[in-house]
Amino acid sequence: MNRRRLNVLFLCTSNSARSIMAEALLNRSGRGRGRWRGLSAGTDPKGFVHLEALSLLRRLRFETARLRSKDWTEFAHTGAPDLDLVITLCDGAAHRTAPEWPGNAMTAHWGVPDPVIDGTAVDVSHAFASAFQLLRERISAFTNLPFARLDDLALRGRLREIGALRAAPPANLGTPHDATPV
Repeated sequence: MNRRRLNVLFLCTSNSARSIMAEALLNRSGRGRGRWRGLSAGTDPKGFVHLEALSLLRRLRFETARLRSKDWTEFAHTGAPDLDLVITLCDGAAHRTAPEWPGNAMTAHWGVPDPVIDGTAVDVSHAFASAFQLLRERISAFTNLPFARLDDLALRGRLREIGALRAAPPANLGTPHDATPV
């Protein structure tokens, strides 16, 4: 993985929350600008981005206009970007037989609890904040890897270690969104 800009695809089942937040985080990562391109997709996409994910990202001043729920086949055809790394964020996506990806993609699994839960607005907000915090910590660890000094075997090991990281309690990420559609 020594290309200047690495394409990283985050996969979940529905591509409405975790993978969307991971895409946004990697694309905004301070060290990642120009070095990474975060992408996301789902094995069975919902076709929309969860309102709480959009609300959280907007509160944190992320650009959300281009975020959308996509099917993973969008990245498995001729003309799709070569993928360097495919990271599954849920067990459902991890256990599906993946399509053939363009490029020579390395894979990793970083299971993140699903923030799409039944509960009060506070419960849902907390679930999203917790998932976001875990993704932020893992993506920070990823972007700080010494890529130039890692061969593929060492990189696979580091990716497994990152997938085992547990998050600190979520920081105050703002107040829950109101019920007004975005």
